[in-house]
Amino acid sequence: MELILKTTIDNLGEEGDIVNVKPGYGRNYLLPQNLAVMADKANKIRLETERDAIEERKLSQRDGAEALAKKIGGATITIAKRVGSEDKLYGSVTNAEISGQLAELGIEIDRHKIVIDEPIKAIGTFNVPVKIGYQMTADIKLEIVPLAE
Repeated sequence: MELILKTTIDNLGEEGDIVNVKPGYGRNYLLPQNLAVMADKANKIRLETERDAIEERKLSQRDGAEALAKKIGGATITIAKRVGSEDKLYGSVTNAEISGQLAELGIEIDRHKIVIDEPIKAIGTFNVPVKIGYQMTADIKLEIVPLAE
């Protein structure tokens, strides 16, 4: 199934790209979510007329992503958690907690863009990657400290 993407989708393509996807993915997800349109003759003509506007939007979004990457790259977050024996945490640090701490610093990031490969269950300093967009990631320095009671 040939579709024209209306938005950038990770691992598929950028806005304005013509992609081939399996029919079920296109029919059941991309089209109902209004993320793509059918690549018929009329839509291809419309795409060519809007090509300059799409490129301008891509550049502004890329510039915004680069600025956000610079802002996040220098961020250090400290989270205080309850600690048991051998400096093990009760529970683990979640991406929602990291997103909340970033929001307190004035950086709004969707929690789904924060990548935690393995649960963080110990005290220490960790580098946590954040997906910014356009295949860019930035690392946040995360410090886990014991909660003072």
